[in-house]
Amino acid sequence: MTYVLSRNLWEVARPHMESLVSRTHESSSIAQLDGSDIVYVARVAVPKNIALAMTIGTRFAAMPTSLGKVLLAALPPAESSRVLAEPSRSGITARWQPSEAERAATLREVRARGWSLTDEQLAPGIRSIAAPLRDGEGAVIAALNVTVHAAETSVEVLTGQYLPLLLQTAGAISADWASCQAAPQVTVPQPVSPQPAPQPIALP
Repeated sequence: MTYVLSRNLWEVARPHMESLVSRTHESSSIAQLDGSDIVYVARVAVPKNIALAMTIGTRFAAMPTSLGKVLLAALPPAESSRVLAEPSRSGITARWQPSEAERAATLREVRARGWSLTDEQLAPGIRSIAAPLRDGEGAVIAALNVTVHAAETSVEVLTGQYLPLLLQTAGAISADWASCQAAPQVTVPQPVSPQPAPQPIALP
């Protein structure tokens, strides 16, 4: 189901992501939560020399990423604590190793403002913002981000100029996804194979 969702979501999101990248000249990705990690399921990239390679299927610990913060904040506090207790399978050690109290405070802030920021918490030079993607019921199904090089783009530019574009794009993708969900699903009946005619029974 996650694979099907990610494929369909990419089809809906792609034109919006391409527009966002053309306006910001920065890379944009979509990720979903898998245990205590995020996994990239869609990406429109521009050439940037950053510390970590990011492609479809890339896995990072969720908490140090903007995408992960958004996805974790969408969970009830008890559930996010349970998820974060699971070991990461990313193989990358993040720079930021928050305490349980720091994690809780960060997720409360993300829930309150509706978006998240990561400033070189995952790796040097990586700065990003993320916003949730929702279905027609309002549930968070994924997260969308804009990633910049910290040496090129300040937090002020990221949150002042790119954040409004990100939120607008996330809203448009969510609306299109909800419309796809609401569209009537037509079931095409399968043709029935003709049954062979009964053979006459020879009487003795």
